[in-house]
Amino acid sequence: MSPRIKKSFQSLRGKVALITGASQGIGLAIARALAAEGCNLVITGRDKTTLAKACRELKARNARVLPCLCDVRDPVSAQELVNAVEGRFHGLDILINNAGVAHPNLSVAELRLATWREVIDTNLTGMFLVTRAVLPLMKSGGMIVNNLSIAAKRVFAGSSAYNASKHGALGFTNTLREELREKGIRVIALLPGATDTAIWKTLWPEAPRQKMMKPETVAQAVVNALVLSAESTVEELVIIPSAGTL
Repeated sequence: MSPRIKKSFQSLRGKVALITGASQGIGLAIARALAAEGCNLVITGRDKTTLAKACRELKARNARVLPCLCDVRDPVSAQELVNAVEGRFHGLDILINNAGVAHPNLSVAELRLATWREVIDTNLTGMFLVTRAVLPLMKSGGMIVNNLSIAAKRVFAGSSAYNASKHGALGFTNTLREELREKGIRVIALLPGATDTAIWKTLWPEAPRQKMMKPETVAQAVVNALVLSAESTVEELVIIPSAGTL
């Protein structure tokens, strides 16, 4: 690689990255990839056991890791998370809003209100709460990646709450990007297609996993977008399996 090309990328070494929902799946894959880049990590999850397991794995990779139990649906929990980040690292460079849930394939007529609220509160309101809470810690050069899914632009019958949450999250992400341009904080909408993670146990248990992308593929695409030099950005990152939309 020539010196001219090298200057087109920035190092992530020493930067502080917060990844919500990092106990498994795409979130954990992104945490691994950022650890390999030399980032200090803050990882969250709602389950103490899986979060501790992820933390041990990342520390074995020589990463500096702060695990935080956090329910992104709860504004108090979101603020406690931010307090922990500020107390340990005094600032934040990268936010990966990854926490999300799905629901069983049900028509609108069959979907329970409690299920609707859980999905919207986690995938949309949770993204808002965490983002709003961390913004005071972020300065020019900061980066936010919101993991939305291809469902932010397409619809799938039987997934009304999931589709609605992701469409709303895309609108939130696009608005946030415009608000933060002058502050020098980049905002990326991540729209992965079918990825082989545990979410399919809820969405579609019989889904053809062999046709899906690996979480590591999505994670590498995220890192590639983050290391772009500050005068450029990826606003929307769409990545789907070569087999197409399943």
